[in-house]
Order: sequence, then C-alpha cells, then structure tokens
Amino acid sequence: MEVLASRVLLHPRDHAASRRFYEDVLGLGVFREFGTAGHPGIVFFLGGGLLELSGSGDATPSAATRLLLQVRDVEAEATRLADAGVPVLEAPARKPWGLVEATLTDPDGLQLVLVQIPEDHPQRRAGPAAPG
Repeated sequence: MEVLASRVLLHPRDHAASRRFYEDVLGLGVFREFGTAGHPGIVFFLGGGLLELSGSGDATPSAATRLLLQVRDVEAEATRLADAGVPVLEAPARKPWGLVEATLTDPDGLQLVLVQIPEDHPQRRAGPAAPG
C-alpha cells in the first residue's frame, strides 16, 4: 500500500468548542472548511498530516487513543496552554525513552501528548548512510 496522505478524524461532542480549541488555543492553521452552518466541517494542518473535525459524537475518547504533537519547546507550550485553561494531566518531563513529554486534554477529553526531541536524543543524530 502506498499512503499518499493521512488525517485524523474527530467527531467532537461540541463542534464549536473543539474548533475554538484547535484553532484559537492550539493555533492550528486551517487547511479547508466544508459543510453547512448546521453541519460544519474543518480540516487543520497538523505538521505532516491533517486533523479533521466533522460530524458529532457523544462518546468520551478512549485512553487507548492519543494525539501526539511534536513541538520545539514542550515546557513553553505546556505553560502557554495551561495558562489558557487547558487541563494538564502530566507536566513536562523527560521520559525513560529520552523524549520530553507533557499530556493535556482537548474539550472532549482526548489526550494530547506534546513531545520534544532533545538535542542529545538518538532521533536527532544521522543514521547510517543509505546504500547507493
């Protein structure tokens, strides 16, 4: 299978609250909007992927599903979001696997994991040269 693009699809309980959260609080850029006033949809840029809010749901997100967002400075982003009223479940900390992570939640309770790759982490170092 050749995957050409991908997106995460969320069906929030309160579309307007989730839109404000992702657009105004997180500051994600809008890729496109669609639908009607009664049934709006919006797609945000999400680094190398996309995040779509459409439809509606009434279920609480499972703890088995988390949205990982790599950022340049976890401490600064976690502080900024906490000051904006975003619930912080885990404060920024370096994990045993070497990444700095913080866990917050969106308006529906979906866990957002902010990740920073420290300068000394193996993911920052070049791997072996590709053959040929």
